[in-house]
Amino acid sequence: MITIAIDTMSGDFGPRVTVPASVRALSFLSDINLLLLGDNDAIQKELAKLHCDSNHRLRIVHTTQTVAMSDKPLHVLRNCKDSSLYRGIALLAEGEVQGFVSAGNTGAMLVIGHHLLKMFDGIDRPAICAPIPTVNGKTFLLDVGANVDVDAKNLHQFAVMGSVLAAAILNIPQPRVALLNVGVEDIKGNEQVQQAAALLQADSALHYTGFIEADQIFFDTVDVAVCDGFTGNVALKASEGAARLIRQYLSQAFKRKWIFRVLGVLVAPILNAFRSSINPSRYNGASFLGFTSTLVKSHGSADANAFFHAIEVASVEAKANIPKKINEKLQSVLLKRGSET
Repeated sequence: MITIAIDTMSGDFGPRVTVPASVRALSFLSDINLLLLGDNDAIQKELAKLHCDSNHRLRIVHTTQTVAMSDKPLHVLRNCKDSSLYRGIALLAEGEVQGFVSAGNTGAMLVIGHHLLKMFDGIDRPAICAPIPTVNGKTFLLDVGANVDVDAKNLHQFAVMGSVLAAAILNIPQPRVALLNVGVEDIKGNEQVQQAAALLQADSALHYTGFIEADQIFFDTVDVAVCDGFTGNVALKASEGAARLIRQYLSQAFKRKWIFRVLGVLVAPILNAFRSSINPSRYNGASFLGFTSTLVKSHGSADANAFFHAIEVASVEAKANIPKKINEKLQSVLLKRGSET
């Protein structure tokens, strides 16, 4: 059994979403315990609605402060030590829990993580890694928002961490790693991407496949796509918007004429499966890679279903001990570099 801490006060909807998602997680994930951090009365109110007043696998830790999305990260670090966000990361640092999930302030999570959690040797900055749906499964994209400006060395570090995560989650020995670029030709890209390509090409521990354009991420051409946080965040948000547009268009299309409604009934199983496969909520839960503990960020606008998937991500990564595997890979890379020099 592992214990996952939940920031119930986070996101746009707070306990109205995080508490039902947590109760659902207890039903579907039989080998986890949950620690719900937040206002005790608000949490109890939601539990009562769900007729889940008591559960031996669920415990509440009362906190008195809530971090807003607009709060400055340094203000949170200095003045919000009894918030559900700060307390959750503190419990993670103390080893009281094996994973932490929040839909809260990303900047605050990064700053508090830097302050309380250890970073791996050989990693300069953490990266946020998000799963992207593909025709045959998923691809991991990083960074999607932690680092707007990076250098080639950072991109190489992201590639190593993303490769370890993909190998463990997708159960493949050598994940295909590519650099997100404006073209696939060797001459394309800015200086940092060109320098990163040289580093990845020289790293025999990585299965580097070259450059990839954003539209190819969805067609199972790579397992890990690496980029800076600005590019990754734009790519992620654009793909989520496209998925919502397709789902909305299909729904409207089958309501326009009676014949379309009849056809809609006939192909409903196929349509439902398709809508589900491109539903962004199924892929909610981005991992902070680089810290020595499992820290997962949910979308702030996540509904209960989406937040449940973020808890599921934390559970899978904590049970697979992804941080330990990343550290082992990093140390072998550093040891190899040392012997070469």
